[in-house]
Amino acid sequence: MLESDVEAFLAAVSLEKGQSANTVASYGRDLRFFTRFLSARGKTASAAVTRTDIVAFLAAERAEGLKGSTRARRTAAIRAFFRHLAARRLVPHDPTKLLEAPKKALVLPRVLSEAEVFALLDAVAGDDPRTRRDRALLEVMYGCGLRVSEVCDLKQDDFVANGELVRILGKGSKERIVPIGGAAARALRCYLDGGREAFARGDLGETHVFLTRLGRPFTRQGVFKVIRERAAAVGIAADRISPHVLRHCFASHLLAHGADVRAIQEMLGHADIATTQVYTHVDAHRFAEVHRLHPRHDLV
Repeated sequence: MLESDVEAFLAAVSLEKGQSANTVASYGRDLRFFTRFLSARGKTASAAVTRTDIVAFLAAERAEGLKGSTRARRTAAIRAFFRHLAARRLVPHDPTKLLEAPKKALVLPRVLSEAEVFALLDAVAGDDPRTRRDRALLEVMYGCGLRVSEVCDLKQDDFVANGELVRILGKGSKERIVPIGGAAARALRCYLDGGREAFARGDLGETHVFLTRLGRPFTRQGVFKVIRERAAAVGIAADRISPHVLRHCFASHLLAHGADVRAIQEMLGHADIATTQVYTHVDAHRFAEVHRLHPRHDLV
């Protein structure tokens, strides 16, 4: 049955391939939309699903107005599911073999200007433990380009080479090493030396770097709350700021200062250079804006 095959696939993705819980949950959501569609067409067995069924599902998704990126993600989930079944000979053939993924529209990431990021960071000033923690959190996210899950998972022994580098376990359990800039390193040292103990409450077994007032590691929601609270204090609207926006700022600001795209790819932990190259479009847009100032720009 489709439902049991999906559950077995999700278990295999989690255990055998070491995918993150978020990736597994995403696969699960997308495949549930697919199986509901198939059920309405009278298809309840994986072996009975054809390429025509999959194309019909994607066409229905398009008709409902789903974005190309969503449809592409669901196509990827369906393709991974049937590859899994075909490899185990649970279906006679892979119906996704010649399937083309919907084209994703290029969506440029939202970024803040350097002046806005500096204003955000500089406004978090003070010697109390909470201020030291929040400043270190923001500096590390912007200074290292971390995903929100990665900053939540940071442990004290992830910092190596006298605190000049941080070891990150990213998506798919892939490890990377990212340098820590001067501002981030200073803020982190200030927090670890004179702030973290107020949150740890003497618990030597708790090794996470960033802790809440209850002495627990931060959740994604907790990081969002800190960032938006600190952004509101300097007039940055909530819909313009998030942990991922800081990650985008890290990449686009590096590129604007001449950093190599391949180096940015490595620091972000992108498996595909195409994912990183979106930042070249951001910079190209900035250059176009600047070029409008040229005295002969408007001459025809």
